[in-house]
Amino acid sequence: MKLLAKTSWRTLNPKLSIAVATGVALFVSACGSATQSLILGKWEAESALKVTAQFSRDGTAKLTMFGQTLRGTYKLNDENELEWTLNGRTTKSRIRVTADELELTDAANQTIKYRRE
Repeated sequence: MKLLAKTSWRTLNPKLSIAVATGVALFVSACGSATQSLILGKWEAESALKVTAQFSRDGTAKLTMFGQTLRGTYKLNDENELEWTLNGRTTKSRIRVTADELELTDAANQTIKYRRE
């Protein structure tokens, strides 16, 4: 009986390892998709200037300020970095997003806060 128990454990161990690795991969991918889902929509900056940012599911973005709309693309490089390209200029920002609030912090450590419109 002991031999059977050892044999069963050894044959299950690789299967268990694969199951655990798959579970971790799914968990990590789900975290990234949560940020992706939360960023979608239109946001208005909490500042004296009228600035709006809009992120679409297809990876396109619009930034409107001073009555001018810049169109471009965006992507999330990891859970907390937004890379977007507008008018041929690419910038990266740290991102923090909830259902109602979006904060983008650039390389100079300047933060812009947005509220969902």
